[in-house]
Amino acid sequence: MAGPPDLRPRPRRRRPLDPEEKALWEYVTRSIQPIRPSKRAEVARVEAIAEVPPEPAADTPARIAKMMPAPAAPAPKPPPGPPPLAPLEPKMRRRLSRGAQVDARLDLHGMTQAAAHGRLIAFLRGAQGSGHSLVLVITGKGEAMSVLAGEGGRGVLRRLVPQWLGAPELRSIVLGFETAGRGHGGEGALYVRVRRDRGGRS
Repeated sequence: MAGPPDLRPRPRRRRPLDPEEKALWEYVTRSIQPIRPSKRAEVARVEAIAEVPPEPAADTPARIAKMMPAPAAPAPKPPPGPPPLAPLEPKMRRRLSRGAQVDARLDLHGMTQAAAHGRLIAFLRGAQGSGHSLVLVITGKGEAMSVLAGEGGRGVLRRLVPQWLGAPELRSIVLGFETAGRGHGGEGALYVRVRRDRGGRS
């Protein structure tokens, strides 16, 4: 008896493509992108990524501090001004009103401005060197309606002497000054407190 028939499918023979089918197949395959990129395409992609510049780092506090301009140097402190003038102490004023005498006196009557200024400075330096604490400078009252005419005009020294005594160059000698009492010339004279030499207190 013959065996069972062979039901397995027989392989189909491929027939060769004719020129028209072959041209169509080549056209189709050219438009298909491969699922797995070629090695050359992968290398090109890596090189393109390498050429992309890195993003700038975020500004940290230290980076911001470096970018900030340096603070300006503080302005130098101005030199200290001369010490303030001090008025007469109440105790000393009471003594003067009762007839107490000053340590020395200078009368500037009849002097020109230049002469009076030089004489005043020399007198105060001498008083400081002698250890005097209170001196009297007589300027004269001048006329009520006097006109400042020339070097020797009356009333000029009465106006200028307080300016000289308050000048910074005399602050190392003059501790203070004010109008004298009636017994010492009133408005025509000045009590001048002399600062002790070498920075001591009067």
